[in-house]
Amino acid sequence: MFELIESALVTRTATQPSSPLVVSVPHAGLRTAGFEQTLNPELDVRCDADLFVDRLYRIGEPEAPEVYVAAQASRFVCDLNRDADDVSPGAVPEHPAPRNADGRGFIWAITTAGVPTLSRPLALDEWRERTAIHAAYHDALTRALARARDRFGYAILLDGHSMPSRGRMGHKDPGRARAQVVPGDRDGTSCAPALTAHVTRHFENAGLRVAANDPYKGGFITTHHGRPADRIHAIQVELRRDLYMDEDRFSPVEPGFTLTREIIDGLVASLRTLRL
Repeated sequence: MFELIESALVTRTATQPSSPLVVSVPHAGLRTAGFEQTLNPELDVRCDADLFVDRLYRIGEPEAPEVYVAAQASRFVCDLNRDADDVSPGAVPEHPAPRNADGRGFIWAITTAGVPTLSRPLALDEWRERTAIHAAYHDALTRALARARDRFGYAILLDGHSMPSRGRMGHKDPGRARAQVVPGDRDGTSCAPALTAHVTRHFENAGLRVAANDPYKGGFITTHHGRPADRIHAIQVELRRDLYMDEDRFSPVEPGFTLTREIIDGLVASLRTLRL
């Protein structure tokens, strides 16, 4: 089990962090090692991944943010931005209280294009294996945020994502063109307004169209970790994929990729010194 968790996550920590910033990238991973037998063999794990977002944030590089937690496992193994109990009866029949209705919870049963993700329903023990990965990811974030807050009096969690340029049939906005950047703060509840304003201003100053909380307000990560009253501020940032990649070919494009990464570099640098 320990080996599975280690292969599913990548982290960088600091006992004495030099800034209040912690970066999270939960959906860029593509690994399925140890879980292939439960996945549809015809599934392309790239289809709903936040492809290349880890590279935009320089995860694993010397220039990466000082403190980060990122997934290497595919979200089709387990979605770390969902509650671990957010499963459908069809995906985990033995779960005592399944509560997911759309098939895209902690265990995805279907992609946003309607393709089945599982080769068969999961046994309860198989679900528990995945909850261990979930617990390890969120424990790492909790510890990192606590260290940052203890040192600086507050902590900032930047949760990095990407989104299709238009809503798909499995989304709440099918066919609609989206803004280029969507900061999500759970309608103002997961962070101080100053953080949302700062992130919005940063992307607007880069010439991008920004729409806070539309269509994504933030998921489990911002809800669970964002506690402004406790001086922990969490914001999700969705980047429209056509800014930096070919969505049909699943490949980065230039100059968009380099320009987007420079914008992210600037955001990370600015959040390291933002006072809240």
